[in-house]
Amino acid sequence: MRCFVDPSAVYLYRTHVDFRKSINGLTLIVEQELGLDSFNTSLYLFSNRMRDKVKILYWDKTGFALWYKRLEKARFKWPKKCGDTFEISEQQLHWLLEGYDIEGHQAIYFSSAS
Repeated sequence: MRCFVDPSAVYLYRTHVDFRKSINGLTLIVEQELGLDSFNTSLYLFSNRMRDKVKILYWDKTGFALWYKRLEKARFKWPKKCGDTFEISEQQLHWLLEGYDIEGHQAIYFSSAS
């Protein structure tokens, strides 16, 4: 993901969120529920209930940016660790976005979009 800032950390929010939430709603989750600073160079990952969509929120020095990805025929392999949020590595972020199970390293593949 070359469009992202060089993240100081990557946080994955384990609980699904209502995907009608945009920058303001997700920023409130980061600050009020997680107690983290949304203005740092971290990336914050959120998923919907079906785990077929991901939003990534980050501050890029001039404003908030929101990145969105939808899988056509599968679901993101959201980790099963305890807690509302946990930190993943930048490599694990890339694996997750490429369809890998970051705990088991199994990939998903598609031959075509729906």
